[in-house]
Amino acid sequence: MRSPTRRTLLTAAAALPAVTLAAAPATAAASGVEVVSPWKPITLTGAAKPFADAPPQARVVRVAGTDFLQLRGGAHVSYTSDSPLGTLPAGLPVPKLTRGLCPRNNHNGLSVCRVEADIRGTLIVLGGTSASTITWVRLDGFSSVLS
Repeated sequence: MRSPTRRTLLTAAAALPAVTLAAAPATAAASGVEVVSPWKPITLTGAAKPFADAPPQARVVRVAGTDFLQLRGGAHVSYTSDSPLGTLPAGLPVPKLTRGLCPRNNHNGLSVCRVEADIRGTLIVLGGTSASTITWVRLDGFSSVLS
């Protein structure tokens, strides 16, 4: 059996749901996945309200020497333009702009929006318009390369 390549591991990590590592940390460690920073709450801005059963959180994991920012949870919002959602917890540095797609309310056939984390740690939700208001965003599945 051949050893997996770095590219294969990174592809698998990008597809790895954030909840998988939370459910089985021992299995994750054995597979070469390291939790660099555990789940920490995201500070919401403006009128954003966290989901009662899944408040927004962030963490960093390392797979094959590459760090990934992972998000989970969600928030109720009312965005008609690109808007800040919140701020990443202290201690989760973002060395470059990183982005991913996240589920949102389905309106006019649009069911995803782009979420970006900038170098200041600000999370921004992009894609809302007056004709297609974003009323909620779910961060589960966001996994983006940091380094």
